[in-house]
Amino acid sequence: MDTSPAPATPPLPYTPDYPIRTERLDLRPVTHDDFEAIHAYRSRPEVSRYLYSRPFDEAASRDFVASRSTRTTLRESGDGLQLAVVVRDSGALIGDVTFVCKSSAHRQGRIGYVFHPDHAGHGYATEASRALLKLGFEELKLHRIQAELDGRNTASARLLERLGMRREGQPRENGFLGGEWSDEVIYAMPAREWRVQQGEKWRA
Repeated sequence: MDTSPAPATPPLPYTPDYPIRTERLDLRPVTHDDFEAIHAYRSRPEVSRYLYSRPFDEAASRDFVASRSTRTTLRESGDGLQLAVVVRDSGALIGDVTFVCKSSAHRQGRIGYVFHPDHAGHGYATEASRALLKLGFEELKLHRIQAELDGRNTASARLLERLGMRREGQPRENGFLGGEWSDEVIYAMPAREWRVQQGEKWRA
């Protein structure tokens, strides 16, 4: 257990310096012009299979884009960022990711991701998700970041394990997805493990 004194709460309000750039990707706020690209994958049954939403029709996709386009700044606990993931070389929007400040007082965060299956196998989701961990641990000084997924989603579990996150729990039959009850799996990483992964000594 880390018994170091807790540092100050995250520096809120916080707006990232957009775009958040990785080796191959730009993570930027969702805009209304992203409707067609986002609808192209959010409308697919295989994408929504392990999500708490059905495949989007056009109205749902437009509502999603409209509501998520405002999620650009973290002001208080519970606020989230919804960012489009764009391949820099091609300009193609291939998915969207979520970062939530779950608790400012306890320095807890959560990440999520949805990607177009046509772009699977290139490591884009891992690269984008790692950028969210970096934002949470290095910019916001969070203590712990977690992700939740349907227990049947083995591809997502492998992604989180590649990030170095650990499986912490599995609430049984707490979600009704795809016409059946399913388990939720929780993965998480504390900040000290992120520092070790980055080759740095832990510092509060």
